[in-house]
Amino acid sequence: MQKKYLVTAVLSLLLVNPALSTAEGKDGVAAVVNGEKITVSDIRQTYEANPQVKAQMPFDEYYNRALDYAVSTKLVDQAAAKAKITETKEYKKQLEIAKKELAKKVYIESQVDKNISDADLNKLYDEYKGSFKPEKEIKAKHILVDNEATAKEVIAKLKKGGNFDTLAKQYSKDASDLGYFTEGTMVPEFSEAAFKLKKGQYTQTPVKTQYGYHIIKVEDIRDTKPADFKTVRPQLKAILAEKAIVQTIGGLNEKASIQKYDLKDQPLGK
Repeated sequence: MQKKYLVTAVLSLLLVNPALSTAEGKDGVAAVVNGEKITVSDIRQTYEANPQVKAQMPFDEYYNRALDYAVSTKLVDQAAAKAKITETKEYKKQLEIAKKELAKKVYIESQVDKNISDADLNKLYDEYKGSFKPEKEIKAKHILVDNEATAKEVIAKLKKGGNFDTLAKQYSKDASDLGYFTEGTMVPEFSEAAFKLKKGQYTQTPVKTQYGYHIIKVEDIRDTKPADFKTVRPQLKAILAEKAIVQTIGGLNEKASIQKYDLKDQPLGK
């Protein structure tokens, strides 16, 4: 379900961002729409530009979902050209609005880049590391089933030496590997049971949550550490960018001649 929504969101970008689908094809034709080619590289470019999708599925699976969407995009593009949309008043009106918005965006970005230095980023990172408080986190797997009887059946097989991963493939209705997480990440019933386990242990009785019945196995326990600079750099820059934007707009206000009026046409303060 999550894959479906993520792919749909990514593919929808093709309709509003043609720059993502203009690569020259070098590895074959994916479709020909009214004489115009869509190449495999067109589709691959949208795949490569989206790490979330890449992490969830191979390109072959994405390609099968993306091809029909790419065809639809090409059809809309052709229909717009045939209807001479770029010559209409509405198109020109919206284009002018888009130009103004783009100009503001580029100006703000230029001011942000001018006012954020590597030294600023390093200073904020040092503050982050200095205030970081380690938390216990565990790496766990689970087997999720619909009823308690099935959960007990799985536990019985584990006690007889059954392989957790093999049983997960056979029984679980959800991906078994949960990776590392801290206590507050999961629903309370799950967290309470998981964080009582030692490394290598699994729950001896089914754990009931709103999602069903779980058998949880802990594979590792460790303390969290501050993320490295490269990982958090985008977040750090976003924090500084917000401040830079406020300062930029504040500076423009201070230098400008501004007179505001209320709904009764009476002057307001600056």
